[in-house]
Amino acid sequence: MNRRYFLMGTGALAAAGFKSHLLASPNDTVRIACVGVRGQGKSHIQQYLQMKNVEIAAICDIDESILNDRLDMVEKSGAKRPQGYWEIRKLLEDKSIDAISIATPNHSHTLQTIWSLQAGKHVYCEKPCSHDIFESRQIVAATAKYGKIVQHGTNSRSGVAIREAMDKMNAGLIGDVYHARGLCYKWRDTIGRKPIEPVPAGVHYDQWLGPAPLHAFTQNRFHYNWHWFWDYGNGDFGNQGIHELDIARWGLGVKYPSKISAIGGHFMFDDDQETPNTLSIGYEFNEGGKKKLMTYEVRHWMTNFEDTIHNASDTGSVGNIFYGTQGYLCVQWYDRYWSYLGKKKEPGPSRIEAGNNWVNFIDAVRANDPALRNAPIEEGAISATLMHLGNISYRVGRTLNFDSERMECIGDPEANALFRRQYRPPYVVPANV
Repeated sequence: MNRRYFLMGTGALAAAGFKSHLLASPNDTVRIACVGVRGQGKSHIQQYLQMKNVEIAAICDIDESILNDRLDMVEKSGAKRPQGYWEIRKLLEDKSIDAISIATPNHSHTLQTIWSLQAGKHVYCEKPCSHDIFESRQIVAATAKYGKIVQHGTNSRSGVAIREAMDKMNAGLIGDVYHARGLCYKWRDTIGRKPIEPVPAGVHYDQWLGPAPLHAFTQNRFHYNWHWFWDYGNGDFGNQGIHELDIARWGLGVKYPSKISAIGGHFMFDDDQETPNTLSIGYEFNEGGKKKLMTYEVRHWMTNFEDTIHNASDTGSVGNIFYGTQGYLCVQWYDRYWSYLGKKKEPGPSRIEAGNNWVNFIDAVRANDPALRNAPIEEGAISATLMHLGNISYRVGRTLNFDSERMECIGDPEANALFRRQYRPPYVVPANV
């Protein structure tokens, strides 16, 4: 694993060949295709429909019932009916499409992004951008090679309030920030057990499986519940949790840890789920000889409200707490922060204001300028790597000592073997992009 792929920044990308660019369509219109549109992908469609000079030119989904519903949705909005596809590689043959917006399951993100880049498209890739650490490397390498805009779906990076919080912490609002906590407490009920059954009509199951091993169809391994199986998802840590991990790392001002330790399990339920529903992870950083700590917690059931970091329905706590030498700062979801200063916990600066990660992506595409991205894929790949390291520590059942120069766990071949999965041909993420 070559560390330079992970550290490639926007300056290097600019040197790689970002020049003035004419979009494929006239009038400065960005023609975009949405891929994977059942859940979060529907939000992608809704976002682009609101933008001026953005045309949803195509929609792709392996479930034809979902595909047809979304095509109807766009047409009913008053926009032109997009072209429909169930196979992304066929879609990518359309040279008039400028950008691809990907919201498929995690296990297909990197491969579909690389295919899109090879076809000359800009890409918005949902979180997490990779299914394993090898893919974190490859998605960054492909971005640099093909010279296109790639935005990561960590929406908080575009939140106006969150960006202000980061700026104020960098300016010393709460002093020296030494500890960041990420919290993901969401009410997740049991998924039960589902039997093997025939693939539903209109579902192109081979396309859905993509790089994953062949497995007989069950409803639990399909829509949404795929999150809880290692072949496709990364548990709630890689689902909701990656947002808060990314914010925690951002606010702490760190890249790679020297030590990772995770404990947890699948509690309460006897069902098909493979990934843990309760997880506690510690990351120790020692960059520049300065030690910092990041802790992360995933909990699936009842919870207290950690410093009032809870959502509107009062069923969970999702956010971050940063501890410094002169106070602490709280972040809730993607649109608000507040702070307390000094030993008396006097209220400090606060703000509530969201942003729009999709608008930011389109702005960067239209300008063909990677420096405009709020959520660059290079940052997303680092955060995804930390999430994978936490899951690997849980899976092998021990603390990992990580060498960020060699990008490997020291003296732990079992852990290193989990950096890269086996692919099901022909859905193979290439070693040389």
